[in-house]
Order: sequence, then C-alpha cells, then structure tokens
Amino acid sequence: MSGSLNITAATVDPALLDLPWNLPLEVWPEDTIAALPKGISRHLVRFVNLSGYVVAIKETSAELARKEYDMLRTLQRLDIPCVDPIAVITNRTTTEGEDLESSLVTRHLKFSLPYRALFSQTLRPDTATRLVDALAVLLVRLHVVGFFWGDVSLSNTLFRRDAGAFAAYLVDAETGQLYDGLSNGQRENDLEIARVNIAGELFDLQAGGKMAEEVDPIAISDGIVNQYRTLWKELTGSEQFDSSERWRINDRVQRLNDLGFDIEELAIKTDETGTKVRIQPKVVDAGHHSRRLLRLTGLDAQENQARRLLNDLDSYTASFGKQDLDEEVVAHEWAQRVFEPVIRAIPKELKGRLEPAEIFHQLLDHRWYMSQNMGRDIPLAEAVSSYVENVLRHRRDEATVIDPPTGAITLPVDVVADDWRSTV
Repeated sequence: MSGSLNITAATVDPALLDLPWNLPLEVWPEDTIAALPKGISRHLVRFVNLSGYVVAIKETSAELARKEYDMLRTLQRLDIPCVDPIAVITNRTTTEGEDLESSLVTRHLKFSLPYRALFSQTLRPDTATRLVDALAVLLVRLHVVGFFWGDVSLSNTLFRRDAGAFAAYLVDAETGQLYDGLSNGQRENDLEIARVNIAGELFDLQAGGKMAEEVDPIAISDGIVNQYRTLWKELTGSEQFDSSERWRINDRVQRLNDLGFDIEELAIKTDETGTKVRIQPKVVDAGHHSRRLLRLTGLDAQENQARRLLNDLDSYTASFGKQDLDEEVVAHEWAQRVFEPVIRAIPKELKGRLEPAEIFHQLLDHRWYMSQNMGRDIPLAEAVSSYVENVLRHRRDEATVIDPPTGAITLPVDVVADDWRSTV
C-alpha cells in the first residue's frame, strides 16, 4: 500500500489499511472478495470482506466519491433508507507509482438483494409490481425532504423483504441533489426517469428469460407514476370539509399511518364563516409501526414486518386478558415468551436465510395455513418445526455471514402462547 493513501471517514476501521489499495479493484485477490449478487453499475463495484462484515467498494473519481459520501451521510441524518457510507479512499497509486481511481466504501446492507437477484429466484409475476411500489414509497420519501435523485431505477436500489412486500433502499446517490424543496417539474422529471428506466430494466429481464412473458413492462413502469401520485397526494395534499365533519381529521391521520407515515405537524385552518376546515400535513415521516415496535420491544424491523408483529402482540394481549396492563409491560413479556424463543429455536445454519422479523412473519403465515389445512390449532413448537423443515431450509441465504451449524431444533420451554391463534 502506498504511503500517500488518504482515507476520509467518520470512524476509520483499521482493517481498511490492510486492503490492497495499490491494485486496481478488478484484480483484487479472490480471498478478499465476498461472493454476493450485485446490480448493474456504471462503475466497477465489488464486495469485500472486512472485519467480520462486508463492504461494497466502488471505483470512481475523487470528486464524485466525496460528493456521494457526503450525500449518503446527509440522507441518513434525514432518516432516509440508504446504504451506510464508511469511507472515501483517495491518492491511490500502484507500487510503480501509477495513479488509480478513488473509491467509495459503503457497508453492505444485510438481507438486501438487487432486483436481478430477486428475479433469478423465479419469483411470482407480481414481484415486479411490488418492487415498483416499494420504489415509489422511497421516491416519495426522498422528494419530501427535497432530494432530486436524477437517476431513479431498480438498479440503483436495494430491496429487503418486508412481510410479503419489499422495502427499498437508495444505493447510488451519485447524481442526487438536495434542495430546500422540489418544484413540480423536478418531481415530474424524476418520475419520467423512473418510468423509462424501469421499463428498460424489465424488458431486459424479459429478454433474458428471467421474467414471465405475460408481464407487461410498460404497464408496470407506468405503475410507479400512479403509486407515487397517490402517495404524494395523501401525504402533502390539502383537504377541505365542513366543520361538522371533524372526524375526517382523524381519518386522514389514520390513512397516513396505514401507509406507514407519521404526522409531525398538521396545518388546520377555518374560513371566515367558520364552517369549513382545511387540513394539510406539514411534516411527514415514514415508520409509524416500526417506531412503535422499537419503542415497545426494542425490535428493529421493516414497516410491514412491524405491523405484523404488532398485530401478533395485540392478539397475545387479547388472548391472555392483558388489556388492562401497561402496554410496554405486555410487549416486553410477548417478546420474551413468544418472539425471542422462536428466533432462538431456528438452527444457526439457517439464521442467515432471512431477517428474524421476516422469519417470524412467515412463521405466522405458515402456522395459520397449517391450522386451516388440519382443522385445528397448531402448537407453536409444531409450527416452528414444520416451517424450518418445509420452508426455511429450502431458501437461499440472504444474509452476508452465516453462523456455524448447530444441532436439531428445540423450542424453549418458556413459550406459553401455544393456545392462541396468531393473526395473519
């Protein structure tokens, strides 16, 4: 490694110094490379093992690397789902003194996959629609904080499973710009870029035989426009109604919560006669259910996963007559006696298949279907064993690092919730 190497990072991992920065990224030794699926990029990107986790390294110019690093850090502070920037590496040279491109280092998002890897698993035809819906939510969140992406596409996004749907994360902010607010023209420009790029990406998948022929790429790419506008109107549009219909204020808030957004502030105005009320959300943020779950249990989950786990918590509360107890006390009990024992019961060699919250969500589905097919309530231990052997064991790993194998599955004896049927 050249002594002139420059590392810019909030916190430097000393292991960064051990990587072969004096070599072009394309010829790095295989023992440093992590074999993970990656999307299409205009720059060379490779995954590398570092200190027990995996990072993505992208070769680019020093200016673009610094710009993207700063932008990703800013988006993180704004609570936007995006990859975690680790460092910018500049002043790279070979042992012969030849200049090499600078590099941006980001942490690999565990349990995430590029869209091409998702389609390589031969998922159902509606997968494309669900991915586009997830991307629409991400685009709305970016536009709300004033971020113009400039290169919206499936390729520049990573997807994590979220209770049967997907959550989208921005992975490439190279072309992005942050403003105090976006004009309608800027938003429409991003939408048109998204529509064209998504259509091209889906046609490419179809030509490669990785997507069902009956899927219409044009219709799906047009879907992001419709989904985006529905979300944007619900989040930012004003609404006027008679003062006798004040219940509609709570109804608006509930609709936003159902979409996964909290309202930090509402502007409510009445006209001169006092008979009309106009409301408009002023500051909105996503993650209503995930924040509630985190507050109650300490569990960090995607929005739909959190909604599902909270439903199961509510079912537990009702089934054991705990409605009059403090919500946080009951949630702590549910986590200790239901959620945690189930996750501990998963064999170690299978824990990397899915996130714990996604495993629990799929287990609830599996238990419910078992109950329907067998016409009886299924004990939780029986459902876990069946799910592990018939579902989880046949999935590919979606984590980065898989723990050493362990023995047969056993469900801890402190699971007491076998006599109530979890919600679907």
